[in-house]
Amino acid sequence: MMYAQPHERFSTVVALDPRDTRAFAQAVGDTNPIHHDADLAENSRFGRLLASGPQTTAHLLALTASHFSSRGAMLGLEFWVRFRRPVYADETITLEWLVISVKPNARLQGEVIDLRGRVRKENGETAVGAKGRILVTEKF
Repeated sequence: MMYAQPHERFSTVVALDPRDTRAFAQAVGDTNPIHHDADLAENSRFGRLLASGPQTTAHLLALTASHFSSRGAMLGLEFWVRFRRPVYADETITLEWLVISVKPNARLQGEVIDLRGRVRKENGETAVGAKGRILVTEKF
């Protein structure tokens, strides 16, 4: 069974909210004040609160799980991310993935799918670049 096709694209849009970005940072133990302290953030080089890297990447990686779990049992194998630009705590971001390759794997009893992804800012710039490798199979 083919769970994906090379060149397949999938995406979603996420509207961030400063309250949620603060709560996420607190939940994962990210105490960097640039995510919590509006006064400090306003006087920083960024001019306002930032979303944390773990939050933006969590949204991006979760999209792979949501997309492929409707087709089979999906397991993340590896992900790599590069932070290129800040994401503001009140920004609307676009999460995008592209299927690069699909390789049947008899030992894992499924398909190993290589992906390229990104988090795009409201102005269209890439804030986070990503690569991923997942396994999609019939059952866990």
